Amino acid sequence: MIRRALSFLATALATTLALAPAADASAAPADPSYKVLVFSKTDTFRHDSIPTAIQTIKDLGAANGFTVDVTEDDTVFTRTGLSPYKTVVFASTTGDVLNDAEQAAFEGYIRSGGGYVGIHAAADTEYSWPFYGELVGAYFKTHPAQQQAAVKVEDLVNPSTAHLPASWSRFDEWYAYRSNPRTTVHVLASLDETSYSAGSGAMGDHPITWCKNHQGGRSWYTGMGHTKDSYADPAFRKMLLGGIRYTAGAVNADCTPSGGGTGTVQAESFQTGQGVRPVTKEGADNGQTLGYLDPGDWVSYANLPVGGSTTFKARVVSGGAGGTIQIRDGSPTGPVLGSVAVPNTGGWTAFKDVSTTLKAVPSGRADVHLTFTGTGSSLFDVDDFAFSAPAPGPMLGLAGKCLDVSGAATTNGTQVQLSTCNGGYAQQWTRTPSGELRALGKCLDVFGGGIADGTKVELWDCNATGAQQWTPTPAGELRNPRSGKCLDVLGGGTTDGTKVLLWTCWGGANQRWSLPA
Repeated sequence: MIRRALSFLATALATTLALAPAADASAAPADPSYKVLVFSKTDTFRHDSIPTAIQTIKDLGAANGFTVDVTEDDTVFTRTGLSPYKTVVFASTTGDVLNDAEQAAFEGYIRSGGGYVGIHAAADTEYSWPFYGELVGAYFKTHPAQQQAAVKVEDLVNPSTAHLPASWSRFDEWYAYRSNPRTTVHVLASLDETSYSAGSGAMGDHPITWCKNHQGGRSWYTGMGHTKDSYADPAFRKMLLGGIRYTAGAVNADCTPSGGGTGTVQAESFQTGQGVRPVTKEGADNGQTLGYLDPGDWVSYANLPVGGSTTFKARVVSGGAGGTIQIRDGSPTGPVLGSVAVPNTGGWTAFKDVSTTLKAVPSGRADVHLTFTGTGSSLFDVDDFAFSAPAPGPMLGLAGKCLDVSGAATTNGTQVQLSTCNGGYAQQWTRTPSGELRALGKCLDVFGGGIADGTKVELWDCNATGAQQWTPTPAGELRNPRSGKCLDVLGGGTTDGTKVLLWTCWGGANQRWSLPA
């Protein structure tokens, strides 16, 4: 009887499993219920994939516990109209879709912690509204014919891209942008321009999906999604779901900029701390500050991309004695990168920016700790803070030409050369406090750490070695301290594409360079 009962139960279980609906591949763990608004108004070109995009988001909502409202009525963009929604999806909107009052309401919504998702032509929207351009990250410029291309997935842990392979081949209409957003956004995926015909849309470094924190809110954008077939792709659907969940605050993610500096970090979003807690405060970005700060208290923020930063700025408020913020590397007692005094700002709702210069900042990413000193208790609150690096610019050499990365390629070993200045990203360089010269997210490098005359100078992953250190001399040379030799234009040539290399310093015109400010 026991054996027969077990057999019956096994058969019943197998039947139940066979009849159960298949799990939605794009479903995520259950979140607290929230509402999403999909906005699809168009003022110029209208994509025929918009209805498919809307239905996809509805399906994602049904499978993942959020409610979806859909509108093309811009009058919903008021403080009251937007208040029920955790995030707003701009589904291939185009042109001028909001009036001045509606724009102001949406700005307030974002600054109060609201979310924004932009799909495809959302970047072809509101060109005369600077806040929107900063929120989406970049404006549309052009596109070639629809075609297959290889997508390089740069962040394999973000909730919108963690499921993707490092190289993802797909068919779409591949947007190029009026500017490269890398320095202000966290790039999740970019295009391999060698894998398709970019034509006039070639950017070299070509981000296509990214996220960012913006003035208290969260933003996520993808240039994909032109075709109806995109929305049938489980991988694309799951990527879109991750963007919605991130901007709705259902899941956290690292959306600090990829190109140097951390962007704005909400101080109350610390990983660990001692003696501190968030405080709800009117006028604070995201509605909260980091408060109850007493002498000896501290907080930590993991894995911030601080490499190249020279300045720390914080938004603070104090109706008390004030005090000092110390920026430390690695631990509450780690090396001090900088200190900044916080005064009494005139009350607990009177916000003020304070800043300081930094020294000995680690390259790449670091665990940053803020420690607090002063006299008494409740010294001040910190609303948000940011690390920043010098703005990139051209490096001028022989005949007024620019130091250039061949083909704007980011492959390790790409030759660096002299070329006519064109304002492109392959000619934008930043010098870090540690002496690196960076372009396209990589470093000017002496091949193999060589010291012989004629050694190739190339682009390579930044690694803090002596092969990537460059010191300007009073004569205008760029000297590599490890070898004691200089950055040199081969044979004093001025033809576009002339290689630069390592050579004994001798004071010639082909070894003199003008660095970016």
